[in-house]
Amino acid sequence: MGLIPEEPPPGPARPGFWRSPVRSTWTTTLIGSVLLVAIVIVASTGFISHAAYQPDLGRNALIPREKDLQLLVFSWPSGPSWLYALTQGAHVTFGLMMVPLLLFKLWSVIPLLFSWPPPLKPGEALGKLANLLLVGSATFQLATGLTNAQLFYPWHFNFVVAHYYGAWLFVASVMLHVATQLPKMRAAYRTRADVLGMADDPLRTPNPGTTTISRRGVLGLMGASTGAVMLTTVGQSAGGPLRELALFAPRGAGSDDFPVNKTAKVARITQQLVGDAWRLQLATPDGDVVALSREDLLVMPQHTYDLPIACVEGWSSVQTWTGVRLLDLAVRAGIDDAEQVHVVSVQPAGAFKQTTLGRAQIHAERGLLALKVNGADLSLDHGFPARIIVPALPGVHCTKWVGRLEFA
Repeated sequence: MGLIPEEPPPGPARPGFWRSPVRSTWTTTLIGSVLLVAIVIVASTGFISHAAYQPDLGRNALIPREKDLQLLVFSWPSGPSWLYALTQGAHVTFGLMMVPLLLFKLWSVIPLLFSWPPPLKPGEALGKLANLLLVGSATFQLATGLTNAQLFYPWHFNFVVAHYYGAWLFVASVMLHVATQLPKMRAAYRTRADVLGMADDPLRTPNPGTTTISRRGVLGLMGASTGAVMLTTVGQSAGGPLRELALFAPRGAGSDDFPVNKTAKVARITQQLVGDAWRLQLATPDGDVVALSREDLLVMPQHTYDLPIACVEGWSSVQTWTGVRLLDLAVRAGIDDAEQVHVVSVQPAGAFKQTTLGRAQIHAERGLLALKVNGADLSLDHGFPARIIVPALPGVHCTKWVGRLEFA
């Protein structure tokens, strides 16, 4: 043992310090299996959201291209219209549900975190490293994701970059953890060690305390707490009666009774920028520019559709939008078969004042430059005089206060 004493120091490393008779490898395996399902959903929908931003187009990449792994990036479709609302709603909802699941998982394995002596064999050290990476990366992802949903950034690093790389580290740590623990999980399911009372179960205490809750009670409490989180979150994306219960919804009602992430005041939009002098510029690769007033746009064929606007924070809201099809504007600019359009807002500054849409968005039947919502002109907070609304497009790319469309 060298310098490591054989006897553990006083405290949580002592056998019998953790006295709950409910802990066992089988209980931990069952909790971990439920948590793994949530992790798969959160991780897959997170990478889907990255693809939905279409980082391969224009200036959409929030992570420098040379630093973006460019994995799981594909051409984002324009339908079904609820696609992004579903995937991002699931990402945020299951992300919040992971909080109680992770706490129950940590409770179930906490004796192993203080096991004595410290790992000396490579396999044991690898298992400890997997645990450390898993707990650390999970905590980081949950903490940054929850604060981002509230648009609260108490740190000084780029959230998108950190969350993106943190996601890959989290996935790698989960894979490493599952690989090292899979034999134990299979054995636990096969033998139900907790039922048989096997003496060699490392999670069974040699000094059990008084039973205050059964194993079923622990699992029931886990299910109830996880269900409560889901019930008070899912309404922000599912809508209906559940919306009133969405206590964790990051946005209140906006001026048109649906959420606003960035108001005109925050974006420094003035009447001068969107007043009578405003013109929509349609630009072509040849340098030609067609300027259209709002009145010009209103006399073009108008189309009205019920479409959701879904944001990365997890909320979504279906509204009735009226406007001009993007394809009609491309034809007006003389680019009948446009592959891309670079959308530029008139706002003076901002990380999302411009975005690039692909062919699927331009040629979508319900892809609009919206002029009205719910039968009335757009409010200033919702993008007056014109904004982008395209089915399945992340809300951050539904650019408000549009001033220029550059077709290619």
